[in-house]
Amino acid sequence: MKLLDLYAKMKSDLDVLEGKLAQSVTSDHSLLSETSTHLLKAGGKRIRPIFVLLSGKFGDYRLDTLEKIAVSLELIHMSSLVHDDVIDNAETRRGQLTVKSKWDNRIAMYTGDYIFAKALITVTELKNPLIHQILSKAMVQMCIGEMEQIRDFFNTGQSVREYLLRIRRKTALLIAVSCQLGAIASGAEWSVANKLYRFGYNFGMAFQIRDDLLDLLGTEKQIGKPPGSDIRQGNITLPVLLALRETGREQLLSELAEIRQSDGAGDTRKALNIIRKSAGIRTSEGLANRYIAKAIHALAELPDIPAKKNLTDITHFASKRNY
Repeated sequence: MKLLDLYAKMKSDLDVLEGKLAQSVTSDHSLLSETSTHLLKAGGKRIRPIFVLLSGKFGDYRLDTLEKIAVSLELIHMSSLVHDDVIDNAETRRGQLTVKSKWDNRIAMYTGDYIFAKALITVTELKNPLIHQILSKAMVQMCIGEMEQIRDFFNTGQSVREYLLRIRRKTALLIAVSCQLGAIASGAEWSVANKLYRFGYNFGMAFQIRDDLLDLLGTEKQIGKPPGSDIRQGNITLPVLLALRETGREQLLSELAEIRQSDGAGDTRKALNIIRKSAGIRTSEGLANRYIAKAIHALAELPDIPAKKNLTDITHFASKRNY
């Protein structure tokens, strides 16, 4: 099944989630409503909500329960994006102006805080304390990951291990928790929830590495922002770290230093050209593929129901996506 076919098959439930997302961030304060729905209207893959729903298929599938987890997780993700755009000084996301660009940094920060708070309100409608404990711990780790990214801006001496730990916290954990909580909320067996967590974690690691590759290899039309945005913002990703290990690293270091001195306004074309020609691209793709293989392996241990095939199809899509 193609990814678009899966979205079409789940359209009725996804439409409910979209309505709940809009309802969750709507406020009596007109400006807050406008800024909060700005990113929502730009769309998105909704990977986390889809994983919640599909994981819920391994137990007693109840949309009225699962929607609260799915909406909460997507709101947490959205709030982190609004905050990220302030930290990264990003002008566009998903092909649209960011909240900080259309309004200003202060409005964006309070908008992100508001969306984050609405996520907490939504999930408190569920009375299972385990759900709250798991989600709270994931949120703490996300914040640590964000702080570590800020600390390592333009840090060309960081290790690959530090990079992997950072994306684990920033991206993989929330995707893993999406799968785990979908299973827990539907009453699936604990062993099934753990396997789904392992699947989501490995999928999330591959997803972020692939995202970092797309920032270097994609076009602005494909990724919704200028290529090389991570470099401009000082975010040193895996392909860049690996390229810095190769012969001729001095030239890349020089280009990165110039970009840093220009406060991210410098020309990234030379740096991108060096990185694209390096073995770091192929090595990063290989690591992403290994995480994909681990995700598929985790799925192999799950009951053979249609949702298992759906998760497999999404994983294969993620390994080849160009947007």
